[in-house]
This record gives sequence, structure tokens and C-alpha cells, in this order.
Amino acid sequence: MGMFTAFDINATGMTAERFRMDIISQNIANTNTTRTEDGTPYRRKVVVFEEKNSPHNFHHVLTTAKHRYSGNGVKVNGVYEDEWTEMNMVYDPSHPDADENGYVTYPNVNTITEMTNLIDASRAYEANSTAFSASKNIATKGLDMLNS
Repeated sequence: MGMFTAFDINATGMTAERFRMDIISQNIANTNTTRTEDGTPYRRKVVVFEEKNSPHNFHHVLTTAKHRYSGNGVKVNGVYEDEWTEMNMVYDPSHPDADENGYVTYPNVNTITEMTNLIDASRAYEANSTAFSASKNIATKGLDMLNS
């Protein structure tokens, strides 16, 4: 592993967690959005990560294993709408988006879940930042040893 590989790995982790925090913030901001541009209620978004430079088939795995394959961090695989959590139905016949029975479909965003995910992403960002600082200190000490 090269000297700067640790920096790359930690930087990709921080970037991915920052993006995840942005999506979580978007979810929280749209907790009460009953109508988006396409006329439907907002759907919670979920970020999925994968290993950066991950192999996609057996041949690639075999070839790269011969060359001592090692990942170089994480990347965002995509942002997907949460289709598995049910939308919240609230009885409010006076709401402009109420259906014929008086129910309003609210987003499937649970503030407690989002805040828990936000804390998780924040701690993961902090862990990557701490590891980045430790790598920087190790590199600095190594350079200091070369100078003396």
C-alpha cells in the first residue's frame, strides 16, 4: 500500500458520508411534502455504498487477485427511493391533497429513523476524519525520520 492510499480511502469515506448526510437532510426537510413536481408525495431516499473499483464478474476478480487486488475506498452506488416502507395516511379532510375519503398521503419519512441515520453518518465521517489525521501524523513522522 502506498503512502497516499490511506488518504484516498479516508477521503472517499468522508465524501460518501457527507453525501449521505445531505440526502438524510433532504428527507427531513421533506417530511411534510404531500405533493412533488410529479404530483405524488415525497418518497424517502436511501444512499447505497459499494467498494470503489469493485469487480463485477469472476474473471475480473481472478485477474485482479493475481495482482494483489485491494480496494481504494468507497463510492456511492446510487440513491434509491424507499419503496418498501409504507406511506403515512393521515385523516385530514380539510387538506388540499386529501383524497375522496379525507385521507392525506404523507411521505414515508420517520424523523427518528432519519436522525439516527444522521448520527450514524456523522460518526462514520468523524471516524474517517480521525483515521485521515492518524495517517497524516504517521506520514509526517516518517518524513521527519528521513530528515534526521
